[in-house]
This record gives sequence, C-alpha cells and structure tokens, in this order.
Amino acid sequence: MKLVILVACALMAIAVAAPPEPPKIVRSEYEQSPDGGYSYTFETDDGVVRQETGVIKEAFDEENKPHNVVVVRGSYSYKNPDGIVEAINYSADENGFKAEGDSIPKNPPVRR
Repeated sequence: MKLVILVACALMAIAVAAPPEPPKIVRSEYEQSPDGGYSYTFETDDGVVRQETGVIKEAFDEENKPHNVVVVRGSYSYKNPDGIVEAINYSADENGFKAEGDSIPKNPPVRR
C-alpha cells in the first residue's frame, strides 16, 4: 500500500513539474520594403500582441556626414500576473530608445 501511495505521489510530482505548453502564434504578418523599411505584427493565444514598423531616414553624424538610420516605432501588450493588460509604446531613432506605458516608472519632476 505504501508503495502505491509513493508511486502515485511521484507521478503527481512529475505531472506538476512538466513545463507548460508555450503559447501558439495565432496571427503573424511581415512586410519588407525594397528600401529596407519593414512592418510586422503578431499575436499569440495567451493575449500577447506586438506590432512594429521601421522606416529608413537620412541622419547626420558628428562630422555632419549623412548616413541612413532605421527609425522604429511599435507597441506590445500582454496580461500581467494580475490579469491586467499592460501596453507599452516605443520608438528608436538616431536619438535613442524611448518607451512609454503605465508599468514603466516615470522620472520625477525636476525641482528648480
């Protein structure tokens, strides 16, 4: 009897320790432009949604020489552990990366 209980507990432990199935992609679109720009979006069955676009822009370096950069704008959203949807919007260009969303800490106001 003890052996049966021990085997049952071992099987339950194995079942609980098994990794969860990864989310499935339910929608995915990608488009590449001849100039190097792009656009993509995807969505998973667990509620993750992401979209992003990249466009080529001419920028100037410190020596005022032109070069191409990719300007990126996008967003993603997901459900946090409390079931609340978190949404983040972001951009990246020659001036750096910027992200905004309710879950991203804000800089304190500058005191003068």
